[in-house]
Amino acid sequence: MVLPIVHYNDPVLRKKGVKVNTFDDELAKLSRDMIATMHKAQGIGLAAQQIGRALQLCVVDLSEADWDFNWELDGARPPLELIMPMVLANPEVKKLPSDETVYEEGCLSFPKIRGDVIRPDAISVKFQDAQGTPHVLICDGMFARCIQHE
Repeated sequence: MVLPIVHYNDPVLRKKGVKVNTFDDELAKLSRDMIATMHKAQGIGLAAQQIGRALQLCVVDLSEADWDFNWELDGARPPLELIMPMVLANPEVKKLPSDETVYEEGCLSFPKIRGDVIRPDAISVKFQDAQGTPHVLICDGMFARCIQHE
């Protein structure tokens, strides 16, 4: 089900997300709905705050991306189509030694507004998937940028 996207000035966009502790059918449905919402809006990422929920949860999908980036999930490099769309609960992002890059970004909660943003090019992120399984992702380029944005 496609959910309404919250726009700028809504207080939920400034709230820190609550840690996800329950990995059940409700979370799986919320994750699926967030993915459907992101796809309908033609986005590559969506945070729970953007649909009015202050949770440490986001989704990303770079499966159709033309950008050049690298990734390693749990020490392996599975094909992108097997890991996308990706659900990240309780993400803990760490900057890796890399150059900072500038890229023009947009946000589904700030339609028609774009701006240059400086971010580290490479990160590692510890997270849990929608079933609660822990993972470690190392990535760079647009993949890293998308996760940092969300």
